[in-house]
Amino acid sequence: MYLKKILVAILLLGLVGMAVFAWYVYNTVLVPNTAFNNKEAHVYIATDATFNDVLEELEPLLKDPETFTAVANRKGYVNNVKPGHYLIEKGMNNNDIINTVRSKNVPIKVKFNNQERLEDLAGAISNQIEADSVSLLNAFKDEAFLKEHKLSSTTALGLYVPNTYEFYWNTSAESFRDKMVGEYKRFWNEQRLAKAKKLNMTPMQVISLAAIVQKETAKVDERPRVAGVYINRLQRGMLLQADPTVIYAKKLSENNFDQIIKRVLYVDLEIDSPYNTYKYAGVPPGPIAMPDITSIDAVLNYEKHDYYYFVANVQKFGYHKFAKTLSQHNQNKAEYVRWISQQGVNR
Repeated sequence: MYLKKILVAILLLGLVGMAVFAWYVYNTVLVPNTAFNNKEAHVYIATDATFNDVLEELEPLLKDPETFTAVANRKGYVNNVKPGHYLIEKGMNNNDIINTVRSKNVPIKVKFNNQERLEDLAGAISNQIEADSVSLLNAFKDEAFLKEHKLSSTTALGLYVPNTYEFYWNTSAESFRDKMVGEYKRFWNEQRLAKAKKLNMTPMQVISLAAIVQKETAKVDERPRVAGVYINRLQRGMLLQADPTVIYAKKLSENNFDQIIKRVLYVDLEIDSPYNTYKYAGVPPGPIAMPDITSIDAVLNYEKHDYYYFVANVQKFGYHKFAKTLSQHNQNKAEYVRWISQQGVNR
């Protein structure tokens, strides 16, 4: 009888122990441990992050950081932190959270457009991925990389075709740059290359001309017509005489890309720069800005017409008046000059 009581006691103690253990597992591992009200929270873990860094990032999102730490230790995550961008969903338990930050790095959408310089591009990208602007700029300007891809400091900006791309947040500067090489090659498919060849232009020359078109008009539907004007001038051996190139030449010569220039003066036309298309024939040696895909395609699919001149249309803001002859253009230009002078725009 005494032995029987001992066995019963042991059994009861075992059951109590199992109950306590089950309660511990439930409360530590399976109970929801999120403290935010949104549907999900974004977590960014740096490449060199330690578990303490992760805990600092997650702590505001957790009801009980201590149980999270306990599960992290049990699952071996403390010594196996993975960098990346992770989505923690409301109501997740510690087990779910650990599994997420260990293996579910979520890509992000990276967008960029209309940058004037590699410095600007590096700044824009560094605001979206882990790599900082200095490492990105160094990667963009790396001489061995430029030589390998037959680029120069003047043409390098044209490698980066504005669009929305998918990257992992913890992508390195070099990986970002190298992926953009692939995107550039995909963009310049057989059809686009054939159209560039028909124009007797390289892809980079097309991009350089597209950058001018981009600067000349914000109206996407007008870009093929503006491109047609410049194609007509090139085919006739005329100077492009594009004001945006003069503005770029001025900014470059003064090393001041923060200045805002709304009006090109006659003195500006004398700036001695290969980007000044009032002085130098052909397209500039590189893009004066990063053109949209619509501008690149506007050059490749330019509107065929007999226009050689255009000026801003003061009756239809944003658009331009086009002319076939210089005399007609001068009339249109006089109207524009009168209007802009009335606005008090001197520079």
